[in-house]
Amino acid sequence: MSYKSRGSGGGIELPSRSFVSKKWTLFLCLCCFLAGMFFTNRMWDVPDGNGTTLTVGMVDEKINRDSGGCITKLRDLKREPRDNLGEDSNDSVQALDNTISNLEMEIAVARATQESVLNGSPVSEGLNDIESTGKRKYVMVIGINTAFSSRKRRDSVRATWMPYGDKRKRLEEEKGIIIRFVIGHSSTYGGILDKAMEAEERKHGDFLRLDHVEGYLELSAKTKIYFATAFAMWDAEFYIKVDDDVHVNIGTLGTTLAMHQSKKRVYIGCMKSGPVLAHKGVRYHEPEYWKFGEEGNKYFRHATGQLYAISNDLARYISINRHLLHKYANEDVSLGAWFIGLDVEHIDDRRLCCGTPPDCEWKAQAGNLCVASFDWSCSGICRSHDRIKEVHRRCGEGENVLWSSTF
Repeated sequence: MSYKSRGSGGGIELPSRSFVSKKWTLFLCLCCFLAGMFFTNRMWDVPDGNGTTLTVGMVDEKINRDSGGCITKLRDLKREPRDNLGEDSNDSVQALDNTISNLEMEIAVARATQESVLNGSPVSEGLNDIESTGKRKYVMVIGINTAFSSRKRRDSVRATWMPYGDKRKRLEEEKGIIIRFVIGHSSTYGGILDKAMEAEERKHGDFLRLDHVEGYLELSAKTKIYFATAFAMWDAEFYIKVDDDVHVNIGTLGTTLAMHQSKKRVYIGCMKSGPVLAHKGVRYHEPEYWKFGEEGNKYFRHATGQLYAISNDLARYISINRHLLHKYANEDVSLGAWFIGLDVEHIDDRRLCCGTPPDCEWKAQAGNLCVASFDWSCSGICRSHDRIKEVHRRCGEGENVLWSSTF
């Protein structure tokens, strides 16, 4: 294009401006967009936990494969119209809802696996451990909650109801029962307390060490970390927490839990509903008492903290959602709170909270052997390191019961 200066008859032509047409502009933008999509999906590498690299597309395929194709199944199930279920649709709808719930849980695990691929999450590291061991299915994992100062209690447990040495290993191999003392580390990591625990571990080999700072006010956090860690290490039908001053009949515990093996989400213990203590300075004071209504109210139903068991799905739920679960002052209240809004069956079994002799002895003579025995006044066996041998002698199930039991 040329321009002529006004008043000039010669038509002097000015230099032309360079430009790009609109069509070429749109074409170049489209090419840049397609190139970006190509390089994002094909060239971005994600480090795998084994030192290899995975593309983004491979990560998506891995998620669907690890979940057994459950993402595709879930989409298909949700697309299926309920009108096709027939006249008698209530049972079918319930079964469909349960299937969807199970698939959604599997998807959550697959997402946890993706988190490990992208960020190195501890949860997925545990899931990979399960895969590498061929997914050996155990009957139960028993975690005995203990403290640095409880060496005498631990020794008394080893001398009574807990199989020791080669018998403990045989229990794992033949019966599928894992037993470990559960403890974290001190606030000064690597100090004298930790070194003492390391020496005891080298001698007995029966500890589960947690990434947790020990402290009485941190029991709720310890409980959460225990279930997440145990779930990551062992694939079991049930996970049990018990205090180190409680006597347990392992065979009776196994047969008791076996009655609930067909259930998906069960929470088993001696259910209670104690008062919410608002006054400072008293034992079991609840700083967040106001959340439970007016002063004088009681807690919701939850299992007493001496011994309780949860099924595999609930341990998985804690493992996946551990960063979101709120901790109250009392660990048994915290566990109950984590399940209060879920579709969980609460099993109240009073055999898990028998008294010490003569209570448990009378029940055993009547053919109703107790699972666990302790003194309510002490929230455990009073002076357990001195008295647990007597409790074991009078209320223990006998060694043959454990080895002859089938779960």
